[in-house]
Amino acid sequence: MSTKYKATTTEEAFFITITTAGWVDVFTRLNQKYVLINSLAHCQKNKGLEIYAYCIMSSHIHLLCKATNGFILSDVMRDFKKFTSKKIIQTMINEPESRREWMLDYFQKASEHLKREQKYKVWQNGYHAELVVSNWFIKQKLYYIHNNPVKGKIVKSAEDYYFSSARNYADLDNYLEVILLDLF
Repeated sequence: MSTKYKATTTEEAFFITITTAGWVDVFTRLNQKYVLINSLAHCQKNKGLEIYAYCIMSSHIHLLCKATNGFILSDVMRDFKKFTSKKIIQTMINEPESRREWMLDYFQKASEHLKREQKYKVWQNGYHAELVVSNWFIKQKLYYIHNNPVKGKIVKSAEDYYFSSARNYADLDNYLEVILLDLF
């Protein structure tokens, strides 16, 4: 297995992007965004995940983070994706979702080529991870993460987007605590 874009070390920070299969817009519903927020909070509390920045977009999530306390970030991301995949499907089935049939059908077809028995495939294989190498890199990624919803014309100002750490950095109410970086 390639480790080119994997976070296989401990105690190093990475910029990570995790994307849904086929870039399907799963996270347009609040209930699905809460699945991710709650799962990230669980990883912070129980799996040594330190998050410095995040943004949940409709089909992907960006993180600036690292694993601590002996945890390996690739293992944390694997567990996060495995749990959220099941929870996303469960939420889709049990709660109102006008796109339920076609999304379930898409995720079911996405799993057909897999060697192991799996009914649905919500996330793309792996994730994209880039090792944090400098303060300049961190500033660049913080800007990118926080301005993703602005670039997508979802909000006018980064801190107006509730599912982003831009609110944390602006000292506004937020859904997920992060470790603020003082690089400015």
